Amino acid sequence: MGAGVQSSTLLALSAEGTLPKVDYAIFADTGWEPEAVYAHLDRLEREIAKPAGIPLLRVSSGNLRSDALNPDHRFASMPLHILNKDGRPGMTRRQCTGEYKIKPIKKKVRELLGHPYPSRIPKGVFVEQWVGISTDEFHRAKDADVKYMRNRHPLLDLDWSRADCVRYLTSLGLAETPKSSCLGCPFHGNAQWRHIRDTSPSEWADVVEFDAAIRQGNARANASGSRLLGEAFLHRSRVPLSQAPIDHVTAAERAALRLGEGEADELENGVADGCSPWSCRGDVDAAVQDDFGLAA
Repeated sequence: MGAGVQSSTLLALSAEGTLPKVDYAIFADTGWEPEAVYAHLDRLEREIAKPAGIPLLRVSSGNLRSDALNPDHRFASMPLHILNKDGRPGMTRRQCTGEYKIKPIKKKVRELLGHPYPSRIPKGVFVEQWVGISTDEFHRAKDADVKYMRNRHPLLDLDWSRADCVRYLTSLGLAETPKSSCLGCPFHGNAQWRHIRDTSPSEWADVVEFDAAIRQGNARANASGSRLLGEAFLHRSRVPLSQAPIDHVTAAERAALRLGEGEADELENGVADGCSPWSCRGDVDAAVQDDFGLAA
């Protein structure tokens, strides 16, 4: 239950009986979701889940933002945009989905099965887990990596696209379902950055402050002397977020960044509208560096 368009659709279809009633909906909270996501999640619980008798469980591995800035905390790195000392661009590894989404979900699933870690789950005991993948991203549908979870993709069974989901949610009065991704996700496009800047000054100040704070790597790496060999940024242009060209992509910027039309569209609209645990949409082609704070 990421609280984005597709997962909100699955919950509503289950609640109304179009799909079988699920036993639980699990929301993995990174601690750094947009205010609109938390508000939407509360509304889903109040208006959709509770009336249908579906418990909406909230799980967490901690606060992603705070952990990145805490020198005493091991940090699972975000896919930050890196500018190396020789001018080459790169990205740090994406570990945040595994640490802040998949890990707490698996922990809760094991508890629901009655076999919390480190107990062994008997053969043949498993949950059927619904994942919100629509037809326009069918290639991202994949199996879980453990035997006690079996993924199913009901939207593919229904042959529903994201547009179908939006129309359905609109019919329920949920037209303003937000994009489900961390507030400071480096995969945001310019449109999402503008939306934060223009609609929520406090959240914009938050991400600008975080962007400046991680310029030389995460706090723990810096404290241990493993400084980032380059500079880290939230925005793809690899300039401070407060100065990033988020209002439009000019021809000169496109040429400077060596972007094709498709890549320019990605810069505007983002890699995609969120990060699903078993189908993180943030796949990138840029060279991935060893670690946040240990880049080569």
